[in-house]
Amino acid sequence: MNLQIADRMKDFEEGIFQLLNEKKEAVEKTGRKVYNLSVGTPDFPTEPHIIKAVTQAAMDPANYKYALKMLPKLTQAVIKRFQERYQVTLGEREITDVYGSQEGITHIGLALCNPGDVVLVPDPGYPIFSIGPALAMARVHTYELVPERDYLPDLKALDEELLKKTRFIMVSYPLNPVCRIAPDSFYEELIPWAQERDIIIVHDNAYSDIIFDGRRGKSILQFPGAKENCIEFYSLSKSYDYTGARMGFLVGNETLVQSFKRLRSQIDYGTFLPVQYGAIAALTGSDQGVKDRCAAYQRRRDALCGGLREIGWDIPDSQGTMFAWGRIPKGYEDDVAFVMELLEKSGVLCTPGSSFGRLGKGHVRFALTLPVEEIREAVKAVEESGMIG
Repeated sequence: MNLQIADRMKDFEEGIFQLLNEKKEAVEKTGRKVYNLSVGTPDFPTEPHIIKAVTQAAMDPANYKYALKMLPKLTQAVIKRFQERYQVTLGEREITDVYGSQEGITHIGLALCNPGDVVLVPDPGYPIFSIGPALAMARVHTYELVPERDYLPDLKALDEELLKKTRFIMVSYPLNPVCRIAPDSFYEELIPWAQERDIIIVHDNAYSDIIFDGRRGKSILQFPGAKENCIEFYSLSKSYDYTGARMGFLVGNETLVQSFKRLRSQIDYGTFLPVQYGAIAALTGSDQGVKDRCAAYQRRRDALCGGLREIGWDIPDSQGTMFAWGRIPKGYEDDVAFVMELLEKSGVLCTPGSSFGRLGKGHVRFALTLPVEEIREAVKAVEESGMIG
């Protein structure tokens, strides 16, 4: 029997993180300590009041039925959060829940695109930005992000004929993996530029609570006219260490949000109710824990980026996200080969930049997921490896 699978599966090769994990396990078997700075899984504990809310809700048998929709208290908690945090007023129909931003970004193209529509995504960029539209049979085109422009797109350089066929542009700041934020002037240019061309803006706002050096993260919806053509994904994963619970939201233009809500009604029966109760506790509780974790990430950034610069590897300070990004050291060209050699010689594991697009080649991404003391040990291990000359 000749079993056939979809042609699109040819594009889904074994993920780089699986390959890195296999290499990590092989190195660990030799007895060497591995400093895993590759996968962006927060290592801070979820706050007790959130766990308590989930636990109490999970003890109620009534909460094991289909949710079907967001709890009214959760809708109001999102409204409260955006009003207090971003000074954005949301209506109830401008909000819907998602199983985390990743799920939402995966499916948003199905609600917005017809086959053959163009979707613009960043390069370098998070892989799901491209995978989601491709699943919707859209044509994915990348826009370049380069350090000479501080990783901001050159909107004037985009082909106007291509833009006539573009349904939406994917934008995210602070951006994983390049760890840069965008000034207000960028959004003030982007929103009317897109409106003039009937282009929807999809903003991934997963890291607005993890921004350093006194800067304050924003929502795209804060800017004039944004609700006319903008939607934004907001996640509890990184801000509240609620990753495994898979809780996020799509907010913004009512027509676009309701379209996506109709799509998801055909896919699932709502977010597990105890998870929703935990989200209510997160959004209505104190923000002190969020601020404390941001400060801890900044201390880790200082230890990693500053430490590597001291030993001769020029890794610039991350402006935001739980990552750091930089070029591989002089004398190396292949980022994948460099990462493997670095792991073998130092025990330090990071992610090759080519995993994030063509312009990521020659770079690496570090996740700030170890305590400061271990990060300092990792920097010392890199120095002792002799690879930084």
